[in-house]
Amino acid sequence: MIKKTAKIYVAGHRGLVGSAIVRALEKAGHTHLFTRTRTELDLLDTKAVSNFFATEKPEYVFLAAAKVGGIMANKTYPADFIHQNLVIQNNVIEAAHQSGVTKLLFLGSSCIYPKLAPQPIKEEYLLTGTLEPSNDAYAIAKIAGIIMCQSYRRQYGSNFISVMPTNLYGPNDNFDLETSHVLPAMIRRFHEAKLTLTPSVTLWGSGTPMREFLHVDDLAEACLHLMNTYNDAEIVNIGTGEDCTIKELAETIKEVTGYTGTIEWNTEKPDGTPRKLLDVSKLHSLGFQHKISLKEGIKSTYAWYLNHL
Repeated sequence: MIKKTAKIYVAGHRGLVGSAIVRALEKAGHTHLFTRTRTELDLLDTKAVSNFFATEKPEYVFLAAAKVGGIMANKTYPADFIHQNLVIQNNVIEAAHQSGVTKLLFLGSSCIYPKLAPQPIKEEYLLTGTLEPSNDAYAIAKIAGIIMCQSYRRQYGSNFISVMPTNLYGPNDNFDLETSHVLPAMIRRFHEAKLTLTPSVTLWGSGTPMREFLHVDDLAEACLHLMNTYNDAEIVNIGTGEDCTIKELAETIKEVTGYTGTIEWNTEKPDGTPRKLLDVSKLHSLGFQHKISLKEGIKSTYAWYLNHL
């Protein structure tokens, strides 16, 4: 168990995941949290990261910093996605090792799994098939992070663990239509269409792919639970174990936002992976289950969006 006074560094504390981890740690009574903005500590700067760890000597590290985005961003900027994520991971994991960090939790992504992996996706399906081409650069960077944590464990005995979240949403999400993921993008699209009385909203693809969505506060609680209890090399999926079609998601968001127009589907745009549902039986066996339902989570996320427009 992490002591309440332990020095904890959350990398990426302003992002969707990092801010949720900070909330979970504060709620649990942890009093010695370290955070740094990008201007205070550029995680792409190897020397600066090394100096930070040498000076501050955090005992526990949550590595939530990453360059992230949806299908459009991944297709447009693949070089940025692979380069920046590799550099951030390399810098933080090596500095954590050099400074003698007690434990590090690395956040991967469910896109590390093969495009046509059997469903639901078990942890052991990693590296058993071809990746989804639209985000392979990001996925390969995350796979490298997993292997890096396992390699430091093998060579040095480092207690570095890796978790694989499913699709996330919640407070501090990215609502930029160019770079956001599907759920926050839909919230914004339907909200703006409601305000402008637009008769229909056109969405990408066919609406038939199935996706699983986890509220980021559930993810943060799971990460804290695993940081306190899990000490093995194998990755752990974090999700709900439940999925829905993109069409069903759109109908739910349309209802929550109060949009009364129609939904059109542009089938010339890509669908991405046909289905992506994580097998979370390992997480359940480790004593954690999600608490926030999808509709409840969308309602609270929409309320947050309205408050932060």
